[in-house]
Order: sequence, then C-alpha cells, then structure tokens
Amino acid sequence: MGEIFDIEFETITGETTSLKQLGGTEFLIVNVASACGFTPQYEGMQALYESKKDDGLVVIGFPCNQFGAQEPGTHEEIQTFCENKFGVTFPMMAKIDVNGEGRHPLFAELCKVPDENGLEAIKWNFGKFIVRENGSVERFSHRVAPADLPL
Repeated sequence: MGEIFDIEFETITGETTSLKQLGGTEFLIVNVASACGFTPQYEGMQALYESKKDDGLVVIGFPCNQFGAQEPGTHEEIQTFCENKFGVTFPMMAKIDVNGEGRHPLFAELCKVPDENGLEAIKWNFGKFIVRENGSVERFSHRVAPADLPL
C-alpha cells in the first residue's frame, strides 16, 4: 500500500496535496459532516491533533455529503463552522464521495480494509482510518471516539 502516500486530493482551499506532502508519520483520516450526531467528535479530533502533532500525527478531515445530506455547505461554510465551533486547525480537505462510483481514490484504497462486519463501504459520517508510517491501514467505526483510538 505504499502508493497510498502519493494519492492526490484537494484541500478545502483548493490546493492539491497528498499524505506525503502533508508530512507526518501517522495519519488519522476521517469522513466528516457538520450536521451529524457525531459532529462533536471534531472536538476530540482537534484534541488528538494538538497532543500528538509534534509526534508526527496528522489528522485530516474529508467532508462528505453522502450520509443523510449532513454536509450540504460550501467549502467556505464548512471551514468557518469547523474553526468557529470546534477550533479546528488540522487539515481539512475538499468535499468528496467516500462510497459508490464517484468514490475518491484515497478512500477506494482505504476501504480495501474491511470494517468490523467485513464490508468495504463506509456506513456513516466519522468513519476513521489510521495510516501508519509503513503504509498499513487500520479502520474504526464512527462510534469509536478519537480518544479511544490506538494512537
């Protein structure tokens, strides 16, 4: 899975980047939404980022509107919401699809690791993936709080 570090995606402000370009030795990648019951997990994601970024952890939020249309905002609206409500300073990316024909290539790669039920498709907002320095991927349910992740 070495190529996972080279897959390009767009930041919420329109620049092209990749895991390799973001640096870091470990990545927490989360599909996020602003109007979900799990949205308060942003707070835990930010706390994790602040406590572990100097150790090489990069937390990355990928907005997605595929689950209950709970991320309908523009990129600017999403960024403003995250900064104002949760003090988010970790990298936020452009809105993407994480399932289906339009699934972003990064999530196509991540979802090769099945969930706890053996499924590839992401079930809901705030699904989590940890990408380790060696390229290995671990997957966690939206129900797992950021503080409970093995980081």
